[in-house]
Amino acid sequence: MTQYNHQKDYWDSVAFDKAFTTPFQIDLFNRHVPKEAVILDVGCGYGRTLQELYQSGYRSLHGIDFSPNMTKRANVLYPHLDIRRHEESTLPFPDRSIDAVLLLAVLTCMANDADQDRLISEIKRVLKASGLLYVNDFLLNEDERNISRYRRFETTYGRYGIFELPEGALLRHFEESRIRQLLSGFTPLMFEKTIYKTMNGNTSNGFYFLGKK
Repeated sequence: MTQYNHQKDYWDSVAFDKAFTTPFQIDLFNRHVPKEAVILDVGCGYGRTLQELYQSGYRSLHGIDFSPNMTKRANVLYPHLDIRRHEESTLPFPDRSIDAVLLLAVLTCMANDADQDRLISEIKRVLKASGLLYVNDFLLNEDERNISRYRRFETTYGRYGIFELPEGALLRHFEESRIRQLLSGFTPLMFEKTIYKTMNGNTSNGFYFLGKK
């Protein structure tokens, strides 16, 4: 089974049970993105952030996710939102057609640098000139529990920070330098470190970022 299919199977299996916990900085987003903006949430899961934007007055909202069950849950919860299943590495939108892209706890599900680079390149392609990218995700931790699992899986995956959860997810926590390199094609408007609660109830170092193309 490929790593991709393994990940899809995992997220399908928990799609109706998991609650995502990393908060979206909607006040920051509201200050920079007008209500008429065309917004794309990549890896939108069951649509919780798009619904938050809808409640805040945004209407041109689109979401994609590779998990059939995540999108099924989203369509049941929020039938008024445009949320579709999409599995290809290219984004299903024309060049320079999107005003703002959201990427919330998506990079953590992508262990491979090349996959991350490809996604960011696609995001830059679909964003309009001066379009915005909002990201939140997880940074490396220094507690014993995390260090132990980083070291345990480093031999398997060849990268410190990648680990497996007992229930099957493959995740990655990032060095700040890798995140800054990955997002270097955007002019930062905000980069702030924070502490997030994970979907399994633990805490982790993290960040949120808003940048302009």
